[in-house]
Parts: sequence; structure tokens; C-alpha cells
Amino acid sequence: MDYSFFDFLRLIGSLGLFLYGMKIMSEGLQKFAGDSLRRILTAMTTNRVTGVLTGVLITALIQSSSATTVMVVSFVNAGLLTLTQSIGVIMGANIGTTVTAWLISALGFKVDIAAFSLPLLAFGIPLLFSGKSSRKSVGEFIFGFSFLFMGLQALKANAPDLGANPEMLAFVQNYADMGFFSIILFLFIGAILTMIVQASAATMAITLIMCANGWGDYPFGGGPRLKAGWIDYQLGVALVLGENIGTTITANLAALTGNTQARRAALAHLAFNIFGVIWVLILFYPFTNAVSWFVTNVMRISDPSVAVSFKLAAFHTAFNISNTFVMIWFVGLIEKTVCFLIKGKKDEDEEYRLRYITGGMLSTAELSILQARKEITLFAERTGRMLDMVKALFYEKNEDAFLKTYSRVEKYESISDRMEIEIANYLTCVAEGRLSSEGKEEIRIMLRAVSEIESIADSCNNMARSIKRRNEFKSIFTDEQNHNVDQMLALTEKALHRMIEILKKSELVRDDVNPSYNIENEINNYRNQLKIHNVEDINNKKYQYQDGVYYMDIIGEAEKLGDYVLNVVQAVIEKKI
Repeated sequence: MDYSFFDFLRLIGSLGLFLYGMKIMSEGLQKFAGDSLRRILTAMTTNRVTGVLTGVLITALIQSSSATTVMVVSFVNAGLLTLTQSIGVIMGANIGTTVTAWLISALGFKVDIAAFSLPLLAFGIPLLFSGKSSRKSVGEFIFGFSFLFMGLQALKANAPDLGANPEMLAFVQNYADMGFFSIILFLFIGAILTMIVQASAATMAITLIMCANGWGDYPFGGGPRLKAGWIDYQLGVALVLGENIGTTITANLAALTGNTQARRAALAHLAFNIFGVIWVLILFYPFTNAVSWFVTNVMRISDPSVAVSFKLAAFHTAFNISNTFVMIWFVGLIEKTVCFLIKGKKDEDEEYRLRYITGGMLSTAELSILQARKEITLFAERTGRMLDMVKALFYEKNEDAFLKTYSRVEKYESISDRMEIEIANYLTCVAEGRLSSEGKEEIRIMLRAVSEIESIADSCNNMARSIKRRNEFKSIFTDEQNHNVDQMLALTEKALHRMIEILKKSELVRDDVNPSYNIENEINNYRNQLKIHNVEDINNKKYQYQDGVYYMDIIGEAEKLGDYVLNVVQAVIEKKI
């Protein structure tokens, strides 16, 4: 086949379009989906069984396990699904994709979702240019979704055209008579082919063509081949097993632009399929012969040239259902394994999500309140990390490192907005249940605390913006200004740590609030002193007026942060726990 360097560049460009679509889609989800879509997905994946059924349904509808796993990875990346929930959906996707083989066998037809990409863009254009942020986010999601599938289609179109020219693979006949080694060899061939064409359904079509051209088979119980050809049924099965491994490359490519949890979800897909292939290889001849017997004697399809396609489709279905039935009991083990293999980085973004209230309300309102209290404490701790980032930004001179940290601050602030809404909605649902007057009052105060904690994140983001503006205008602070900012940030950090200590305490007294009042008074007095000195220093030409603006913006925002911290402390003390 004539495959030029220009064709190779088109292949790389197609990959770039795919990855860009993945990125835009994930960002659109984070901006728009928020708590509503996450609640829907959580409801659909409340346990392993419903998660599997969700994966089966989605994949059967869109006719692509790759598409399903890509979307699952994007949901995990956006924080809409946990790793445990994603594993169940991925298992279901493997079952749903078997529908394709049946369609190819029975109809020779496959739905091409990429054909809807351009019409989708037509709907997305007015949304993308809308003045309303929520509509714009929907438009971004639609564009990302369309680009993703356009990229997948382009990858298949610009890859070496093996599907249209299966005779190119006729050489494999030379390696079809080496016993079990041939099965292992064809397994690797199937995996490589699927990695190249980026679609297991396409490789399945190639397999069916190769088997139909040579419909040799082993009768139930073993025996000689009925007819020699390119490959027989059992070598076709080996290709199918390889396709199940090769198809995981799509999800892993999608995870390249994702966070650690997204990469773990992609690896879970690979681990699930590899385990299935291993145990089927151990039981290879009994399993394949049983499927062959079923198609011949139960389905009563006797024409060998037709039966081989149905046998491969039946094997694909039986393999994935059996593998899911076995592995569904080991979801926890899979999660632990992928977490061990892919270590999380300290303070990484994907950790900044709900941990205690993801599974819905507990059996009693009191227990639900306890879970919410734990979540609020964790929310405060994670929001506090933003202040550490701000302190790092203040002295960061490397532009790339500065922009990286600044982007993390922005992302943390965006996610904190979503977390505030999710926790507040959870508490609202709890309040609708049977609660004592004390319980309802506690929920009211917890809602206040959540709002104030999110305001702390806003203040950290505002300080980061002020530092960024200072750098953009090349404003240089004096040593005294730097020292004053350090002192102010140290005071706010002290107040924040005190707030977190109070949130963690199970027993509180009224006097616990006094240290926080003292720190807040220090912050206010210090701010007032710096405000007066700033005017004097500008008048004395110690620095430019614009320098003083950025300087006081940081100081003023730090003082606001201290106010929000004290509000949280007051709210917690009012609970009188």
C-alpha cells in the first residue's frame, strides 16, 4: 500500500483533533454540567449492577464502546463520576459493543455517529456565541463532542486502509498451523490492528471478512478442519480477544489530557480486558467449542459461511458477559490496583472533589448531617490550599511556573463554586426529611458556613489576579511592601488554620472563638496601618501610584478573607456541638 509522509501527517493531525475535542468536551462539562448532570449520573451508577446496565445501554445506542469509554473518562476528568462508578460503566460498555458484531453478521450495517458531528456543530454555533455563560458552555460541549468523533472518524479514514483491503492480510495463512502459538500470535495481531484503526468494530468487520473467505471450523469436541481458508473460527476468536485489548487504546489516548483519576479509569478498562483474555485463553478450546455448538445446535445455523459470523458474534457476547459477571465482584480490587500503579500527585486537582456525600443520603437524616459535616471540613482544608498557591505566586519569577500555578488557582476556584452548590443541594434535601428543630437549625448554619468557605476561595482567586496584573504591568514592590504582604498572608494563614481546627473538633465551647477574634483584630489593625502608610509612601515617592494600587488590592483582599474565616468560625460555634 502506498502510504506517504503526507498521509502520516494527516494521521497525526487527526489525533490532534481527537485530543482537542476531548479537552473542549471535558471543559464544557466542568462549566455547564455542574451538580445536575452529576446527580443524574450518580443515580444511574449507585451500584455496580446499575453502572453496568448504564454502560450497556449507552454503548448499544451509540454503537461504540470506544465512544462510551471516552465519555466516561471525560466524566471522571470533570469530577462527574468517581473511579468506582466508572469501572462499572466500562464493564457495561464491553457488553454493549457486542451488539455491533450481531448487526454486522445479520445486517452488515453499523451506525456511524461521526455522521452527526457536522449537524451538531450547526446547533452549537449560536450557543457558542451566546452572551449567557451557561449556553456558551453547552456550545463548547457540543463542539468538543463533535470534534471528538470527527477526530475518531479522521483517524480511521487516514490510517492504512486495512478494512477495505483485507487481502493485504492474506499472508497470515502462513502462520495459521502452529497450534496454540498461532492463537497467541493472532491475539497480538488483533490488538495491533485495533490500535491502528481506532475502532474494535472496524477490526471485527475485518475478522468477519477473513473468516468468511475461509470458513474453516473445528467441530464440537475437536477434530479436523472442515475447510482450509485464510483463518478458521478459532483464529478469528483470537483476533476478537486481541481487539478487546486494542480497543482500550482509545480511552488511554483520551486520558492523556486528563487528570490522574481519568488515567486510572482508562487503565481499569485495560486491566479488565487483559484479565478476561487471560482466563479465556486458559479455557480456550472448551469455551470456543461450546459457543460453536450453541450456534450450530441451538440457533440451528448450518451454513458454514454464515455460521462463522454468528459464532464470532456469539463468542464476543458470551466472553464479555462472562467476564463482567466474574469481575463485577472485584471492582474494589481493580480500583486499588490502578491506584497503586498510577500514583496521585500531592495536592492534585482531581482530589479536589466531594468524598463523603457522593452516594446520596444515608438512612437517617442525622447520619447524613454527619457526612455533610465531614465534607464541609474537607472543603475547608482543600480551599485552604489555594492560599498556599497564592503565597507561591507572589514570589514566582519563572513565567511558565507562574502560569501553571495561576491556572490551578483558577481551576480550584471554579470547582469550589460547584462544590458549594452540591453540598448546599445535599443539605437542602436532608432538610426535607424528618428533622428536629435543632437539626434544621444546624443545617441552616452549615449552609452559611459553606457559603463563607466558598468566599474564601474567591478571595484567594482575587489575590492571584492582583498578583498577575502586577506582573503584567511589570510593577516591582519594595522590600518593605514584600515584607508587609508576607505578614498579612501569615496572619490570614493563621486564621485559616484555626478555622480548620474548630471544624474538626467534636466538642466546642464559646471561648473557642476568642483566638479567632484576636487574629481578626490583628488583621484589621494591620490593614488600617498599611493603608495609611501606603498613602504616605506614595506621597514620598517611594513607589509609583499604580504599584500602590496592586499592593493594597492584595492587602485588602487578604483582610476580606479574614472576615470570611471569622464568619465560618462564628457559624460553627453557634451550633454548640
